Amino acid sequence: MPIPTPANTIFFLCDLQSIFRSSIPSFDHLVFTANKLLRLANLIGCEVVSATQAARALGPLDPAIELNSVGPLHIGTFDKTSFSMVTHEVQAILQARPEVKNVVLFGIEAHICVLQTALSLLQPSFRSEPYTPYVIADGIASHNAWEVPLVLQRLRQEGAVVTTSESIGFQLIGDSKQPKFKAFSQLVKETKEGTERAGEVLVLGTTKTPLEAPPPPPAVKSSAL
Repeated sequence: MPIPTPANTIFFLCDLQSIFRSSIPSFDHLVFTANKLLRLANLIGCEVVSATQAARALGPLDPAIELNSVGPLHIGTFDKTSFSMVTHEVQAILQARPEVKNVVLFGIEAHICVLQTALSLLQPSFRSEPYTPYVIADGIASHNAWEVPLVLQRLRQEGAVVTTSESIGFQLIGDSKQPKFKAFSQLVKETKEGTERAGEVLVLGTTKTPLEAPPPPPAVKSSAL
C-alpha cells in the first residue's frame, strides 16, 4: 500500500448537494469537514474532483462548499447517473495522472455512492493496479445513521483505509520540518472545535451540540405549603 503524499494523492468530493440537507441531519458537519479538507488540499497542492448525482433533478452542490478555495486545483464537478464517482470522465482524469495511487474520499451517501466509488477504485476496470481509498469517517454520512458503521466495516474488509480528516492531514504533511507544517498547524487550530463536534456527531453518533440548553432546575416547594 503506497504511503499517501501530496504527489500521489487526489481528493474526491461526492454528492454534497443541497437537496440532501433535509434527509441528513448532520449535513452541516459534512460541509464543515469538506471545507476543511478543501483547505488542506489547497495547502499541500492536491487536486480535487467533485461529483453530483443527477443534478438536473437533484440540483447542484451545496453553495456552502468552498470549492473556490482550491482554485485551479479543482479539476471539475462531474454529474453522474451511476452511483460510483468513477465515471468515464473521472477514469480519464485518473489515467492522465499515473502518479496518483491514493484517493481521499468524502461525501454522501456512505452506503451508496461513497461505498460504490471506493469499490470502483479498489477494483478498477481501466488499470491493472487498484487505488487505495482513504475514506474520511468524519466526512461521510447516510440518511440512516446505522448504515455507516456497517459500510466502514465492509470497506476495511475490501482494502480501503478508514481514517479521519485530521489524521490524513498529518499523514500528507508527514514531517514537522515540512515547509507547509506551520500553515497546517494553524488550520488544525482554527478547525479544532468544529472537528471535535463533527467527530462526535458523524463518528460517535451523538446528537448533543454545544448550544443545547441545560435542563431546568427542579421546582422548589414553598415552605408555606
